[in-house]
Amino acid sequence: MKPKIVFMGTPDFAVESLDAIVEAGYEVGAVVTVPDRKSGRGLKVSYSAVKEYALAHSLPVLQPEKLRDPLFLEELQAVGADIFVVVAFRMLPQAVWGMAPMGTFNLHASLLPQYRGAAPINWAIINGETESGVTTFLLNEKIDEGKILLQSSTPITPEDNAGTLHDRLAAMGRTLVVETLKGLADGKLNPQPQPQQAELRPAPKIFKADCAIDWRRGGKEIFDFVRGLSPYPAATTTMSDGKGGTIEMKIYEVAYERCQHSAAVGSIESDQKKVLKIAVKDGFVMILSLQISGKKRISVGEFLRGYNVLDWKLTI
Repeated sequence: MKPKIVFMGTPDFAVESLDAIVEAGYEVGAVVTVPDRKSGRGLKVSYSAVKEYALAHSLPVLQPEKLRDPLFLEELQAVGADIFVVVAFRMLPQAVWGMAPMGTFNLHASLLPQYRGAAPINWAIINGETESGVTTFLLNEKIDEGKILLQSSTPITPEDNAGTLHDRLAAMGRTLVVETLKGLADGKLNPQPQPQQAELRPAPKIFKADCAIDWRRGGKEIFDFVRGLSPYPAATTTMSDGKGGTIEMKIYEVAYERCQHSAAVGSIESDQKKVLKIAVKDGFVMILSLQISGKKRISVGEFLRGYNVLDWKLTI
């Protein structure tokens, strides 16, 4: 008999795993997600991606403001689930993760112990890694430090950005979650402590201030930084337009040309048709697609048709 599940998650990344659990025929006794929020000019109520899926599949939904709320804990206990599955959710108190008789496990978008934290996909690319993956592990009182159940890896190619890697890891995660459920139910998994490594790279939450491009860095670092933040939250830069104004923009895609040159770091070069490049210490970074604040994402060619950048200067 398959164990009864409580699923906890919020964004699109988690929907893949929830869908896999449903498709595999497991009974989902409840879906736990964040409370509804009002957003936009009209303060329209918005649901999490996980709640949208749960409603579409007639799954019971719990949305506690506080995870230690006695009423929530009573409701959760009443579900009578065997296993809790957590994907991209909040840190759980022991009163929650310790409730499930067969354990609570989390799907994390890295090869633990590397990239513990809120933004493992972004930081792996920003740091120039050539491999990533997904890990299922048992929750304990420390963030992302529980015993490992299963792992699956994938290469990170130069063509990847945070968006493509996100989608690939989400698809890999759905498979790994079901394999983990089956292994726990069959008693065939042997949880292993996370290996001790000399250097651990963290994956803290990324804030707006963290997204500004430092044009004093090398071209490869900037290339990885941009693709590690693309399409969300997106790398940013500011330019002065030569008329006393400033233009803030998000940079989604760049290319890097390594070469020697005599141009000043941060200087702008353009043919005003298809090429917009920034001089860096070891070459040039070509901007390929961008978005000016308040407007839509466009190609560099579209941008240059509307703006003369020959007198512009970059904030470095």
